[in-house]
Amino acid sequence: MPHVVHVYKDYWPPIVGGIERCIHWMATGAVREHGWEATVLVNARGRESRERESDGVRIVEVGEWGRALSAPISPRFPLAMRNLKADVWHFHLPNPTGDVSYLLTRPKGRVVATYHSDVVRQKWAMAAYGPFLNAFLRRCDCIMPTSPRLIDASAVLTRFRAKCTPVPLGMPLEKFARTAAAAQRAREVRRQYKGFPLIVFVGVLRYYKGLQFLISAMRGLPRVQAVLIGDGPEREPLKGLAEELGVGDRIAFPGFLDDEEMIAHLHAADVYVLPSHLPAEAYGLSQIEAMAAGLPVVSCDLPTGVPFVNLHKETGLIVPPADDEALAQAIAELLSNQSQRLHMAETALRRAHAEFTDTRMNERVMDVYRQVLGPS
Repeated sequence: MPHVVHVYKDYWPPIVGGIERCIHWMATGAVREHGWEATVLVNARGRESRERESDGVRIVEVGEWGRALSAPISPRFPLAMRNLKADVWHFHLPNPTGDVSYLLTRPKGRVVATYHSDVVRQKWAMAAYGPFLNAFLRRCDCIMPTSPRLIDASAVLTRFRAKCTPVPLGMPLEKFARTAAAAQRAREVRRQYKGFPLIVFVGVLRYYKGLQFLISAMRGLPRVQAVLIGDGPEREPLKGLAEELGVGDRIAFPGFLDDEEMIAHLHAADVYVLPSHLPAEAYGLSQIEAMAAGLPVVSCDLPTGVPFVNLHKETGLIVPPADDEALAQAIAELLSNQSQRLHMAETALRRAHAEFTDTRMNERVMDVYRQVLGPS
């Protein structure tokens, strides 16, 4: 039975994040749908190492001393890697702890890497990390950018174009279907916001999400209600900005909602907005959730997978980053043109189910595994 080991710094559950969730879906998909063994090698967010099993996946969590520039400091990580056996090593980048550990130990097995994004916030650190990353990528049998756009946009990937096979990310979409119960709860949510046009965002409230531009855009969207679902370090500054700009009464900050409530808000909404303005937004899985719920999306023209997921004038609208006026104009256009909005919503729903399911993602990943392993 072939064995794949995924290497990253965290895993879901319990860590909530797009990369962590995708690793979970890839690993469990390899076990359930393709009969492989799967192990995940990550860090423990504490000094003690431990092992556990979840959904048929072995999870090896290696102790760490802390994190520097988001990278775990874990002297035991290379040893843990050396003690594992794999037919395919599947790394998720960026993750200096994993790359350097591989270069130190060189475990047997084919090597593939999902390239989620360039190093963005700590770009200055590439002077030190870049040579290690390039050395690691030279040893990869296949590099999987999450969108074709990323190959051209990344100064790193352009040097390894011949090794690149884009593999878009996907997720389970069944729970986003508009059932009778979901529709009833959506009507209740709609009444909660007085039946006004409703726009929604879902995600961790981080520096790169561009929510300050959405809040500013609300000044040009009278009577429109916005719900920013999630929590994070920017929540209080954003609430303060909303009050300062005089739109605080039209922007709700409900915090994190459980899946049922979050999906009800998506079904109640007219438009989904992902205003992320920096390339740290590498893909935007929340766009797929919104599309699967039948919503058109307004997002920004980033050099990442964001505009690959949301196609301009097909599944929604793309605007320049950090432009509150363009954001307001795009939202107003969709809210004022019902036929356009509904057409884009239907196109978005079809695209989500055709391209971005976890099953489709796993089929593409397994094709890469078989390619690098060669004839059995």
